[in-house]
Amino acid sequence: MKPMWKAHAALLGANLIYGANYSLAKEVMPAYIGPSGMIVLRVSGAILLFGLFWTFKPEIPKKEDLLRFVLCAITGVAVNQIMFFEGLNLTTPIQASIILTANPILVLVAAAIIAKEKITWTKSFGILLGLIGAGILILRRDNIAIGNNVMLGNFFVFLNALSYSVYLVLVRKLMRTYRVITVMFWVFLPGFLFVLPFGWQEFSLVDWPAIPTIAIWILFFIVVGTTFLAYLLNAYALVTVSASVVSTYVYLQPFLAAAIAIGIGKDKLDGAMILSALLVFTGVYLVSKLPASAKSRSVKETL
Repeated sequence: MKPMWKAHAALLGANLIYGANYSLAKEVMPAYIGPSGMIVLRVSGAILLFGLFWTFKPEIPKKEDLLRFVLCAITGVAVNQIMFFEGLNLTTPIQASIILTANPILVLVAAAIIAKEKITWTKSFGILLGLIGAGILILRRDNIAIGNNVMLGNFFVFLNALSYSVYLVLVRKLMRTYRVITVMFWVFLPGFLFVLPFGWQEFSLVDWPAIPTIAIWILFFIVVGTTFLAYLLNAYALVTVSASVVSTYVYLQPFLAAAIAIGIGKDKLDGAMILSALLVFTGVYLVSKLPASAKSRSVKETL
C-alpha cells in the first residue's frame, strides 16, 4: 500500500509553513532586505542545504532530462520566487494568499496544455469563476487607496501562481525518475544562476550587523522552512500524489495567512476579499470535482 497519509501530512506541513511566510516575510521586507535580495538569500541557502544532503548519495541527471530541469528551475525557482516576493512586497498577506488559491485551476490549464489532459465544461466554468475571483482582487479600486501599488503586487502574485503551476506539472516526471533531494538540488542550482542578476545588488546592500535578532530568526525560518523544508515536503508528496492534489492544499493558505496577519495586526478582511475567496474556492471545487464514472473507477482501483 502506498504511504498516502505521509504524502498528505507532508502537504499539510508545507502549507502551514507557507501560511506563516506571508506575514513573516512582510516583517523583514523591505525594512532589512529587499524582495530581490531575499530571493538570492533563499535560493543560495537552499542550494547549500539540498547540496549537503545530495553529496551523501550523488546522482547525476541524464542528458535527456537536462532541459526539463532547466525549465523547472525557471518556473519553480526563478519566476516563481521573483514574482512572489516582488508581489508580496507591494500587496497584503491576505490578498496574496487568496490569489494563490487559483493554483489548482492554473495547474489544470497547464496540464491541459503540456500533458494534453481534457477539460470538461464543468471544469471550464470553474476556471472562469476562479479567474473572476482573482481578478476582483487584482483590479479592485480600493487597492489604489491602500497605496504602494497593491494592484501591481496582486498581478505579480498571480504570475507567481501561474509559474508554479507549470512547475508542478513539469517536475512530477522527474520525481518518478530521481530521488527527491536530487531533483531539488538540480532544480535550485540553475535557478540560482537565473535569480542572481536580479537580486545581487539588493543582497549586497544588506546591513547585516544592523538587523535585530528577531529579524535574523525570521530570515532563518524563510530560508530553512519556506524554501528548503516546504519545497522538500511538496516534492516528497509529488512522488505519491498528482500535481492537482498538491495544488489543492493551497486552500489552507488564506485561512492560515489571515489568522496570522489579523492576529499580529498586519491585515484585515473585507467584503471584496470574502467574495473573491468564495468565487475562487467554488471554481477550484468545480475544477477538482470528479465525474461519477471517474469516482467509481477510483474506488475500484483502491479495492
